[in-house]
Amino acid sequence: MLVALLGLTLLAPWGGSAQATPERDLTFMSYNLYLGSSLDPALEVPALPPAQQPAAFVAAVATIYGTAVFTDFPTRAEAVADIIADEKPDVIGLQEVTKWIAQATAPGSTANPPSYDFLEILMAALAARGLDYEVAGVTQNANIGPAPLFSPGFGCTAVAPADCVVTLQDRDVILVNADTPALHWDNPQSGTYDAQQSIPLPGGPAASFGRGWVTIDAKYRGRRFHVANTHLEVSGFPEVQEAQAQEFLDGPAEGPGADIALGDFNSAADGSTTGSYALLTDRFRDAWAVNPQDPGYSSGQNQTLTNPTSTLDQRIDLVLVHGAVDTVEAHLVGDEPFRAQTPQQPRPIWPSDHAGVVSTLRLR
Repeated sequence: MLVALLGLTLLAPWGGSAQATPERDLTFMSYNLYLGSSLDPALEVPALPPAQQPAAFVAAVATIYGTAVFTDFPTRAEAVADIIADEKPDVIGLQEVTKWIAQATAPGSTANPPSYDFLEILMAALAARGLDYEVAGVTQNANIGPAPLFSPGFGCTAVAPADCVVTLQDRDVILVNADTPALHWDNPQSGTYDAQQSIPLPGGPAASFGRGWVTIDAKYRGRRFHVANTHLEVSGFPEVQEAQAQEFLDGPAEGPGADIALGDFNSAADGSTTGSYALLTDRFRDAWAVNPQDPGYSSGQNQTLTNPTSTLDQRIDLVLVHGAVDTVEAHLVGDEPFRAQTPQQPRPIWPSDHAGVVSTLRLR
């Protein structure tokens, strides 16, 4: 017995305690919720002859809004909330946290076009699952509208003057899990980039999607870290996107302690679209590098979310790290249908047109 006790004593770590220091592991998620429709119909209007543009714009708005209604964010939010409940990430960066504001404008109108606040809907779905997430930061991006809405199914039948209008507002959001012990956050900041792509609209000022960023500082078990969440311009406007990436690196991406960047950067990781990924990874390390044999495609479901098999074909959604932080693992979520397709009457079966990226990181 004495020999055994002496052996245990020799094996114990110096300092008198046999307890190991707890690992400083936290799980981060980046997820583009999908605003519910492609905006391409409106982007194509300026190329038409001027006389055709007003009617084409009304038709484009009707198509965009109709698709957003069809893709049914309240149902998709339940699927996203199920994913979050399974993963229980400590910090979440969300993009395209959209607000559709549709309303009747004619006195006495019985039109009832639905409005959707994606943040409100998702937070309610999380709360219904007993999850306690705090909205730590929000950036207000696009604010497009009000635009005339032709939607006979909801009683919107006149456009000159319009008896209904719709406005699209876009946000990026950081959520923090309030149930994570010892995780504290502060100093929320947000802003928009100087570089923006604007689109001319018939009979009115040009519209911009107003790309921006949101950041927080945080502390976990004695280690400070900084989280930045952003959504850069689409790859069709590479000069604007790359300018935004440089602005991101020059300001919001850097803070006290380790830096963690979440977002839809709209720049393919294989370098096939724009130079933003190379610019970002010249400073940051890509958490997905722990999966060298997995392409990690995160974007590409069709705009109605009805495709029966996945069409994800680009990796543009990223978790990036810099400084005293290591990647433990990384994986995709939302890359499987959340329900079966019904061939006779197709319905949305994907939580978003993007998959989410989840990564466990270790603060040093």
